[in-house]
Amino acid sequence: MNRLRNLFDQLTLYLPVLLMGLLAMATYWLVRSTPTIEPPHPAAPVQHLPDYFMRQFSVKTFDASGQLKSEITGTQAHHYPDTDTLEIDRVLIRAINEVGELTTASALQAISNSDASEVRLIGQALVERQPSRDTSGRDQPALTFRGEFLHAFMETERVISNKPVELTRGQDRFTANSMDYDNKDRVMLLTGRVRGQLVPARMP
Repeated sequence: MNRLRNLFDQLTLYLPVLLMGLLAMATYWLVRSTPTIEPPHPAAPVQHLPDYFMRQFSVKTFDASGQLKSEITGTQAHHYPDTDTLEIDRVLIRAINEVGELTTASALQAISNSDASEVRLIGQALVERQPSRDTSGRDQPALTFRGEFLHAFMETERVISNKPVELTRGQDRFTANSMDYDNKDRVMLLTGRVRGQLVPARMP
């Protein structure tokens, strides 16, 4: 009886130590089993990489009535999803406005938005508006822009450039260091070193 009591007393003496050991082991297991929270990773930088390309292609757009609005052709094009733009080699663009006037644009390279309403022409850039008749019935001569860089807005019929340009209107010719031309309002702003040659109209 005394031996059992002594054994019980010894167990009672070491019980807190055993409990502390078990608690430490449980805490260690819990820490090991709990998933760690990783710090947020910085967003990967958006890369300017093409997601598709075309060769010897032609892309046409139409208005709500089914009439041809614009056509883009080129030898090669790459689409970049980060900017939603097409980079086109040897580009040729035909655009027809609401009154049927035809404007064409060409260059060694072009950067166009998704619907070709805004095009940057780079290298041997050329924009031509065919002869037409305005709303008052007056004949409008052909209009041509040349330069190494032209920024054409096809829907608003505006052409701008911050580089030297040459403009011909019928037989008249102008050169300037930069230009802003609005075809709808028939307003042309030439800046820098401007030179012009006006040919008098022939009398009937």
